[in-house]
Amino acid sequence: MASTYARITGTGSALPERVMTNFDLEKFVETSDEWIHTRTGIRQRHVAAEGETTGDLAFLAAERALAAAGVQASELDLIVLGTTTPDLIFPSTACLVQARLGANGCAAFDVNAACSGFVYALGVADKFIRSGQTKKALVIGAETLTRMIDWKERETCVLFGDGAGAVVLEASDEPGIYATCMHADGGYKELLWNPVGVSAGFRDEPNHGVCIKMAGREVFKVAVKTLDSLVEQTLQAAGMQASQLDWLIPHQANLRIIEATAKRLDMSMDQVIVTVDKHANTSSGSVPLALDYAVRSGKVQRGQNLLLEAFGGGFTWASALLRY
Repeated sequence: MASTYARITGTGSALPERVMTNFDLEKFVETSDEWIHTRTGIRQRHVAAEGETTGDLAFLAAERALAAAGVQASELDLIVLGTTTPDLIFPSTACLVQARLGANGCAAFDVNAACSGFVYALGVADKFIRSGQTKKALVIGAETLTRMIDWKERETCVLFGDGAGAVVLEASDEPGIYATCMHADGGYKELLWNPVGVSAGFRDEPNHGVCIKMAGREVFKVAVKTLDSLVEQTLQAAGMQASQLDWLIPHQANLRIIEATAKRLDMSMDQVIVTVDKHANTSSGSVPLALDYAVRSGKVQRGQNLLLEAFGGGFTWASALLRY
């Protein structure tokens, strides 16, 4: 009996129109383009307009992915959306996008794994397809992180942006996703978190205290170490060697972390998709945005092996090794 794989048949992405450069940030926070770029690799980020939501960006990315795959929304069996910035408390943003697409009736839910959200969602959808329960799935990563940034906090406000990416997965006898790995350790929560919420309560502060808190140096150290072991685990799970990889498509948080992962794989930076300079850290939107850019620019070709990996608040970390 032939194995069933989940294969990516279409990609899509969406970014807000407004672009905020590092030079724009210099006007209202004590920072500089040189300081930001040398430490992170970021040159600019996209910022959602007033009234523009995570669901709006997710919907546009989803439409483009479906069009690329030649799949009608009514054919979908599953929608999984990774986000930490949902439109509403409920219904899920996946349900809101589902209704706008006209995919009513299929399973639809959100996954919150911070910056690993899309890769987590991809892993979930992969298992649904491998089990035979799902034939066609839509996986989205979308965020409007600038809604929970303190623009006076220079250590964090320079790092984040808004955006969304999506892929269509279809059941196939041909290889697609070989392996996915997902992990978490809530013991690190206070190194990267947003310390308010519905049940824990909000604060009598601007924006009800809803803002990202991060210990940058500590996060960097754990991320590099964790991604190092994750790469080894993923290759082993897929039964592959690092030399068989054509592309690394990492979470776009910090160029230094990306370079460290590439070095561990003995991969040239010419084999690494980098969009952090254009988009900054878009959390769940990061990996699918980079993937869509790689596909539409012609860099990634059919039949090539891709390693996707991400690290985020929680801490969470996840990967997927696949043939495109």
